Amino acid sequence: MPAAKKTHNPILEKTYKCPKLSALNAKEEKVSLSDFSGNWLVLYFYPKDMTSGCTTEAQDFQSQAKKFSSLNCQIVGVSKDSCLSHKKFTEKENLKFTLLSDSDGKFCEAFAVWKEKSMYGKKYMGIERSTFIIDPKGNVVAEWRKVKVAQHVDEVFKTLKQLL
Repeated sequence: MPAAKKTHNPILEKTYKCPKLSALNAKEEKVSLSDFSGNWLVLYFYPKDMTSGCTTEAQDFQSQAKKFSSLNCQIVGVSKDSCLSHKKFTEKENLKFTLLSDSDGKFCEAFAVWKEKSMYGKKYMGIERSTFIIDPKGNVVAEWRKVKVAQHVDEVFKTLKQLL
């Protein structure tokens, strides 16, 4: 009989203050994380616009955006792609939520998602797919690291409901 699969509890025992950061969105407008205070926020980091896993994740968040919104929760995606790349991605995939361009890497650094990765034996630096839930007071209350895209958005929504 196979061993029971360990489940990860993303809800943090010790929460921490969300860093005070800002970046440009797809329209090249400055957006600060503090702009979302008073609301729940799902902040997710992904490696690259228009790649298969990142597209699937964005589509999953978009398809469930109304459910998140009904719980007073907004969704923001972050990658190091340019504002122009984000603009093309949001238009192509009809994304209605905010994508931020972390071109200087400050978001990645603050959330410790810039990691050494390996593909086909070659090492490189990149974004480790990660998701954070931030409460209306600006505290990071849940986090997922090394995210696998399949069913991830469902798990984030379920966790958000637990936190309410």
